[in-house]
Amino acid sequence: MGAGEEWVHGSAPYVRARAEGERDAWSEETAARGRSGSQRIVRAGETAAPAEVARLLGVDEGEAVVERCRVILLDGEPTEVTVTYYPVSVARGTALAGTAKIRGGAVTLLATLGHRARTVREDVRARLPLPAEREALGITAADPVLELVRVTLDADGTAFQVDVSAFSAATQRLHYELRVD
Repeated sequence: MGAGEEWVHGSAPYVRARAEGERDAWSEETAARGRSGSQRIVRAGETAAPAEVARLLGVDEGEAVVERCRVILLDGEPTEVTVTYYPVSVARGTALAGTAKIRGGAVTLLATLGHRARTVREDVRARLPLPAEREALGITAADPVLELVRVTLDADGTAFQVDVSAFSAATQRLHYELRVD
């Protein structure tokens, strides 16, 4: 994105399963704005659950979880780093544990596996970037990021996905809209 250009981002499309043949939410959102959205899977596989992720997924700290780390690209340039965690009971042996692109996105695959979002909790905070985020996003240690932590729960209230995303605070704005009847 150019200097002073801002990307306004809403969460709702990213927690809904896609219909057969639909592209993932990011590709669809960027195409609708005449842009190109893609992602690069940096790593995927089993890892020990960090403390906060363990708490949010309801597993023990250090317990095995499946991690999927992606760099999100806008017109070929890095705009976001997202690390997603799943309980091994959900993701072990699935495409979520691999580095190949998933047709329709992870949310669609999860729905076919019986895991549909019923409740989504998001926390946003500003902080300084971690070294890996600085490198991936091409920012300095003094450039703040917005961190979005999203927990997705099923109809039983069981968490099956935790996303930890970092966006450059200079170019991203999160938008929330609630319908109140």
